[in-house]
Amino acid sequence: MKGFLPKAGGYRNLRVYQMTEAICDLTAVFVKKFITARSRTCDQMEQAARSGKQNIAEGSSASATSKETEIKLTNVAKASLEELMLDYEDYLRQHNLIKWDKDHPRILKIREYLKSDRFKANPMEFASSYNAEEFCNLMISLINQTTYLLARLLESQQAQFLKNGGIKEQMFAARINYRNNNKQ
Repeated sequence: MKGFLPKAGGYRNLRVYQMTEAICDLTAVFVKKFITARSRTCDQMEQAARSGKQNIAEGSSASATSKETEIKLTNVAKASLEELMLDYEDYLRQHNLIKWDKDHPRILKIREYLKSDRFKANPMEFASSYNAEEFCNLMISLINQTTYLLARLLESQQAQFLKNGGIKEQMFAARINYRNNNKQ
């Protein structure tokens, strides 16, 4: 008998999940290097980075039985990362450091680096060598790229819901199909 539940999970293969994993790991390095250990900011940044990653995993795993949960958790991941980006921007402002604008030559190089196979293979490669300004600007760029991909993922999830419906609709259709094919 063929079940009616669609496959779920597979999030580890998503580029956006891999990027949130890098954000989580790099944020851990940043707070150890630049934030006072007992600071509330340290905990908040680590939790926001973790939430971005974990909510993608949880939403993907729940997708078989709840498209609503999948969509909600993907949006929570996006919101958590936007909160984290504000923390990096606050750090720059509060320490009189410069937030590089989108056309700054170093930002253009960072964007290319973040898309490179080198970064994908080892996002932590240069983490220990960044100063605070470089680190914050790198993270802001990475978070911007990631939230863009999360917005696209949300659009895709909505389209899938409109096309396929939710679990109740799929269960009903499977039951009707079973009854129609197994009349005695």
